[in-house]
Amino acid sequence: MSCYHLGIDCGTQGLSVVLTDGSVPSCPVVAVGEGSYDMLPPPDNTSSSEICEQNPDDWIEALRCAMDGIRTKLAVVASDASILDDVVSIGISGQMHGEVLISATGDVVGPARLWCDGRNAAEGAELTTLFGTKVPKRATVARFLWTARNAPQRAARTDRITTPAGYIAYRLTGQFDLGIGEASGMFPIDQSTLDYDVEMMAKFDTLIEQESAGAHGGGNTCNDDGQINIKSIRNLLPRVRLSGQDGGTVSADGAAILGVPSLSTKGTAVAPAEGDQVSALAGSLIASPGQVGCCFGTSVCANSVGDRAFAGVSSAVDHFCAADGKPINMIWLRNGTTFMNTVVDMFGTVLGGGNGGGEGDSARSSISSRAEVFQAVMPRVLQAAPDCGGLLALPFMDDEPGLDVTKGGSAGLYGLDTTNADAGNAVKASLLSVMFNLKLGSEVLSAQGYPRTELVLSGGITKTPELGQVLADVFDARVTLLSSAEEGTAWGAALLAAYRHHVAAAEGSESNSVDKGIISWSDFLSGIDRGDTTGTKSRANTQFLPDAGRVAAYQAVYERYKELVETEARIGDAVR
Repeated sequence: MSCYHLGIDCGTQGLSVVLTDGSVPSCPVVAVGEGSYDMLPPPDNTSSSEICEQNPDDWIEALRCAMDGIRTKLAVVASDASILDDVVSIGISGQMHGEVLISATGDVVGPARLWCDGRNAAEGAELTTLFGTKVPKRATVARFLWTARNAPQRAARTDRITTPAGYIAYRLTGQFDLGIGEASGMFPIDQSTLDYDVEMMAKFDTLIEQESAGAHGGGNTCNDDGQINIKSIRNLLPRVRLSGQDGGTVSADGAAILGVPSLSTKGTAVAPAEGDQVSALAGSLIASPGQVGCCFGTSVCANSVGDRAFAGVSSAVDHFCAADGKPINMIWLRNGTTFMNTVVDMFGTVLGGGNGGGEGDSARSSISSRAEVFQAVMPRVLQAAPDCGGLLALPFMDDEPGLDVTKGGSAGLYGLDTTNADAGNAVKASLLSVMFNLKLGSEVLSAQGYPRTELVLSGGITKTPELGQVLADVFDARVTLLSSAEEGTAWGAALLAAYRHHVAAAEGSESNSVDKGIISWSDFLSGIDRGDTTGTKSRANTQFLPDAGRVAAYQAVYERYKELVETEARIGDAVR
């Protein structure tokens, strides 16, 4: 019997949809569609780079466009776009931490503020102190506190708060539900109840009430005394749902958006909408304590699945939840591979390429791109000793809040001499500095005894798979490179849809067993065949195991690196 799942991912710059075949163990991608949108221009007389807003209706138009793309591709690969009628479930992913305000009539109240909108850093710090748990500036609750203070009439008109993924789910189902991972990016979750923290909600409401008492306005958003009325945060937030639970069914309006009327008539299930980080973990088949999803790019993000809630507050660690509610501890580095790429570009300029431009480019012919420079330099990087001949690097071209580096500009190579002045040493030291920063940020997790059994690696670094061995030796842990499609986050949303279908089918069965054959989310992901090549993409993986000798060698370099980082502020003051 035909069985297909749709995965929708609403990103910062565009939206993608994947159609997957649920009848195959690897849930392979059958067709992909895409749509795009832009940021809104800043308000009149405002040029702040901190303002990052979008029109939620643009996401819906992008979804329509992506579905048109799916139909066009199906006409080619399957000669029949009607297989969309066989979609049994839909999963939705989106950029986390957004603020989408909905009125009592279902209208959007103002533009949506995105995760990268930086206007509420002070509110995040204030709520961290108030709650006693870290609330990053990008958290939705910090955004809404800013809105209540700076746009109180807009806050008073708000009947519901949701996120980009939650808004798409609302438009498809008419319900305000969110997966627990996405919900945890809005407001702190109590691990004992797997719902919003009741005490923190009470503290937030008290704070709003105290400030509203001093704010006055007019119209039906005010009480008899002219004070601004803002609903309790409990009544504003979406309902929290776990993976597999009911996230609604496609409505007639939702089916019209998707262009598949039958999805409404047959009540196609929608999985609880999740955040992109949560769906990316799903797309990397990560769900068990000890697994770490590690993405190395211009920034670095490591999401560690925990076996219990984090204790205390650390500037290095942010917190959210996996799709089934397990705690996730996130280490995020602003300074990823940018410094290494800059060093490579410098060598490329000398060799006749790189990213540079300008006078003399016409004479450069031996190497024409950064990729070719990497290809030329990487063998020497792989041959370089763990200590890079004594060379160390600092990668801080920008600030690094999690490591208390408040300003950029201290990036550089240190300890250079005639014996280690080699491209391989310089590039490897630059890369190691990023891996060491990730290890520094992770020390607080190690101190609390969190397990670390496997690092699943993604991002640009995977273009040189052998670097996975370096990471395995630095962290003394197994590293897995999962061969996945570029649409991995949308594929993760499709897996959430597949799991919702599994649970719904089991709950609707006539089985008399207590669990009705329902398997856990982590067991479900474990059952996905990573190596199946039946579909259009192979998801075979490569693993690297730590070598005891190299582990000891890198640890010695790491200890030297920590001493260098301690001097960063003085170095920065001297060179800036």
